[in-house]
Amino acid sequence: MNRFKHIFVVGVVSLITHSAIAQEGEDLFAVLETTTEAPELLSDQMLITQKLLWGERGLLRVAGIAKLNKDQREWELKLRRKLLVAHQVIGYVTLAGMIAQGIIGSQLYNGNYRLYETHENLGKAVTASYFTGAGLSLFSPPPLINKKVKGWSSMKAHKVLATVHLSAMIATNVLAEEDKKLHRAAAYTAFGSYAAAMIVLKF
Repeated sequence: MNRFKHIFVVGVVSLITHSAIAQEGEDLFAVLETTTEAPELLSDQMLITQKLLWGERGLLRVAGIAKLNKDQREWELKLRRKLLVAHQVIGYVTLAGMIAQGIIGSQLYNGNYRLYETHENLGKAVTASYFTGAGLSLFSPPPLINKKVKGWSSMKAHKVLATVHLSAMIATNVLAEEDKKLHRAAAYTAFGSYAAAMIVLKF
């Protein structure tokens, strides 16, 4: 029964994340475009997490921390770029940790239980870096505009894979003590989709 509850939670999170990620149709480093008319300060499409903080009635706007004006938005776009660069750097660190975790995990499955504590501690570190990187992307200031690209693209593939590896990462942690086989399958799914999500951006 607990397994079904966990699967249900993962499914709900996956759907929410997919709907949020699907709205972000722009390059990683969108900047202000020069136009003959005054540009809109906010895009009409934002991630749910971005709208929560940076929307017209977002928490930072209501609290007066980030007032919505041109100078503030220019600062936010610079901050966005820095956060997304950090997101990419942490992504590579996380991928390296996943590889190391996979090697140690295979040793555990072969009966080398001396590495259990190392596996557990590394797992916590990988989880922390993964969700830190995800947070930098999800909670970064929104772009000025969203560029809509017709058809399939590397960015769209990246977002679909992001939905997969986020769900798999949640499942990996939920199933760690519940079902070793499903835990292992979820971990491999997380690693495979995470690596693929990074690779597609290179093409």
